[in-house]
Amino acid sequence: MLFDLGAVAYLSGEAGTSALRDVAGLPLTKATLVADIASARARFGDRAAVLVETTLLRRKAATKLSDGDRWLFTDEALQQATAEPVARHRARRLAGARVHDATCSVGTELAALRDTAAVLLGSDVDPVRLAMARHNVAGVDVCRADALRPVTRDTVVVLDPARRSAGRRRFDPRDYTPALDALLDTYRGRDTVVKCAPGIDFAAIAGLGFVGEIEVTSLAGSVREACLWSAGLAQSGVRRRATVLDTGEEVTDADADDCGVGPAGRWIVDPDGAVVRAGLVRHWAARHGLWQLDPDIAYLSGDRLPDGVRGFEVLEELPFSERRLRQALSARDTGAVEILVRGVDVDPDALRPRLRLRGSQQASVVIARIGAGVASRATAFICRPSR
Repeated sequence: MLFDLGAVAYLSGEAGTSALRDVAGLPLTKATLVADIASARARFGDRAAVLVETTLLRRKAATKLSDGDRWLFTDEALQQATAEPVARHRARRLAGARVHDATCSVGTELAALRDTAAVLLGSDVDPVRLAMARHNVAGVDVCRADALRPVTRDTVVVLDPARRSAGRRRFDPRDYTPALDALLDTYRGRDTVVKCAPGIDFAAIAGLGFVGEIEVTSLAGSVREACLWSAGLAQSGVRRRATVLDTGEEVTDADADDCGVGPAGRWIVDPDGAVVRAGLVRHWAARHGLWQLDPDIAYLSGDRLPDGVRGFEVLEELPFSERRLRQALSARDTGAVEILVRGVDVDPDALRPRLRLRGSQQASVVIARIGAGVASRATAFICRPSR
């Protein structure tokens, strides 16, 4: 193990803090890494490895945490750490509650919860990560405990089971650590919030006996997680929710879904991934006065683009074939093209060079299968992106 309790104690102390400031000044790029490690080893001996690794992890953490340059991590802990805006969103939903983060790891959830929770406790079975949490979230009470052996009562229990092992993702929730089925059994009847991978099978969750709300959250255009809110914490009548943190918009399955199907209007819209993953495309479309191009395809259309949403203004529609698309794009003097595909077996990265475009203009192409059975057809829409 690169990190042990001794390494955490050193990095948390005055000598380690000073050494980290010095190592942070090294480039640590691919071109300089070998020389930089040699320089660190000459100055700090056996401590060089944890100093360099911590510095590199802190640089990676900048995409998740606003103050990650003072945190301690292991590589796997950082990979699974919740991005700060996502953690703060969850903390707002738990404002005023007594909260026990029973898989607190290095403390990213605790950092958000301490600003909103009435009472807060963190625990973890890993002593190294727990020591890092004490450094990262000073002043929050933490203790060593197994999440499968509850140590609190009358609290909301936040759980984030590990979905990676040796850097590899685990897709079966029963392979999480702790296993999701064991966690749900352990805390059945309690108020719980369980962070899961965004691609988790909703039917499989129901099969494990989960009753409550599944919230799918996106940030910076990327779906980050699916969060399970037990029945006592779920909004009445809501079983699925999509939260788009970039815009602050939320849509649920309790909203109206009276969305029609029709040919393309002025705009084509590809809904945010959280909306698609949560199965709320029709609900979101109805809210914004849009319609589906096809009942089985997530692409939407409308004559007005919703505020803050990127869309594609339709310039031309044609039956899809590479030859037709190449000719149409060349006629528009297109040299660079963004390609979006749904329902058609087309690889955009493979198609793009085969189009052999040499023009000076940019365009977006939306390719979708429209219709069902023998009446279905692959259709290409040449578009101008709104931004």
